[in-house]
Amino acid sequence: GGSSSDPKPLYYSAPFLSDDSEAEGPEEQGEAAGQRPQEEPASGVSKGRAVLIVLILCYVNLLNYMDRFTVAGVLPDIEQYFGIDDGKSGLLQTVFICSYMFLAPFFGYLGDRYNRKYIMSFGIGFWSAVTLASSYTPKEHFWALLLTRGLVGVGEASYSTIAPTIIADLYVKGRRTAMLSIFYFAIPVGSGLGYIVGSQVSNIAKDWHWALRVTPALGLIAVLLLLLVVQEPKRGAIEAREERHLHRTSWFTDLKALSKNCSFVLSTFGFTAVAFVTGSLALWAPTFLFRAAVFAGEKAPCVDGHCASSDSLIFGVITCITGVLGVASGVLVSRQLRKKTPRADPLVCAAGLLLSAPFLYLAIVFAEASTIATYVFIFLGETFLSMNWAIVADILLYVVVPTRRSTAEALQIVVSHLLGDAGSPYMIGVVSDSLRKTDSFLWQFRSLQLSLLLCSFVAVVGGGFFLATALFIEKDRHRAENYVPTGEPHSFLSVFDPIVVPKSGRSTRVPVSSVLI
Repeated sequence: GGSSSDPKPLYYSAPFLSDDSEAEGPEEQGEAAGQRPQEEPASGVSKGRAVLIVLILCYVNLLNYMDRFTVAGVLPDIEQYFGIDDGKSGLLQTVFICSYMFLAPFFGYLGDRYNRKYIMSFGIGFWSAVTLASSYTPKEHFWALLLTRGLVGVGEASYSTIAPTIIADLYVKGRRTAMLSIFYFAIPVGSGLGYIVGSQVSNIAKDWHWALRVTPALGLIAVLLLLLVVQEPKRGAIEAREERHLHRTSWFTDLKALSKNCSFVLSTFGFTAVAFVTGSLALWAPTFLFRAAVFAGEKAPCVDGHCASSDSLIFGVITCITGVLGVASGVLVSRQLRKKTPRADPLVCAAGLLLSAPFLYLAIVFAEASTIATYVFIFLGETFLSMNWAIVADILLYVVVPTRRSTAEALQIVVSHLLGDAGSPYMIGVVSDSLRKTDSFLWQFRSLQLSLLLCSFVAVVGGGFFLATALFIEKDRHRAENYVPTGEPHSFLSVFDPIVVPKSGRSTRVPVSSVLI
């Protein structure tokens, strides 16, 4: 059924607006209500404990993102302390994303087989220890800071691939969506807090090293909470697993089918553009704004290894708000537009990218003339950019057959990181270095300004990919919906479709949203 399954993917991938009743038919709601007494203990965890577990996982997710962006918040300090150029500073984020990206599938594999609570505790313990160690890096050993940033990826990978699967084993249907939305809300909030905490702590202590010592202390509390409070739920007990009825094909066949799926390929490239832009802005925006202020004479340059930090503070607040606003508005707009055209989703994504490009361009160009104008343009640009996240995950769910979703998710994560935000912070830094003629404040600012203009260009290209996706989306969606696995009647598939999604998609879907801040 086309119309009845319309809202379903949205309901899975856009946890923000979970209360819409259209997402589950009345018969499903009734059945869920009838089952509730037997349903809760199926996971082996009591109701109260389940809520606590979700809150603890959210707390750790918050820490995760705080840690990721603390470095960006104090980047001018780090550059001055180690005396490094922009290319090397960009490497800090690149090294981290690369280790994170390659380890995520490995931890996903472990998480499906062993006790998730202990894997996460190990990951977070390791990550806290490494972050703490990185705050004691001596001046002449910048490579040690790079190495420790790379190792931090280990902890993050262990956590973000596993946590959602625990939530999926505690709740089903609407409750699950609501809980996951709380979990994902920690992302924009955590990222913003990273900039804020990083810059303010280094401000108070007059030393950037202290910024890196906040999250390890909080991480220790997280490990204790995990070990003492969290209880490993029984895997998949809460939903009747019927996935075995779906005919699985070999990995190679899956890849071949996915590479022929135009909507999947094009939307992945469009999404890569989003990752490229957000990745480079996340690292470079506060530093760029700081240099603009120094060049315009509004702020003093770094003194005694300490730099002014109000830009990181404001940028952090903007990140929090635009993340939430953008995702929510993207989902609402596409939901309204779906009534008019089946191509709504890729069109909203394309519009988001194409609208963000001019605003980012204006923000970067206006930086020296007016700080207020720059912040307004950054706010608008980031909001439009954030409109894509939930929708791209959604497109993937309905143009790909259930048995190939995990593979598709993993592929999308690897491609969007590899070609997007793994290289972009480093690339922006290298371009900035190569454009710099002298080491004056003017050129420190101007070279970074020119290299950040690359973001607007990439955003337009990404918008083009999404417009191309719109040409194929109906055909691919129809093919996925009417896909009949060998020997299975179609009706069977549609009954179990919603059950299959979360298990296969969720475990791997996390990094998608995680990068995107």
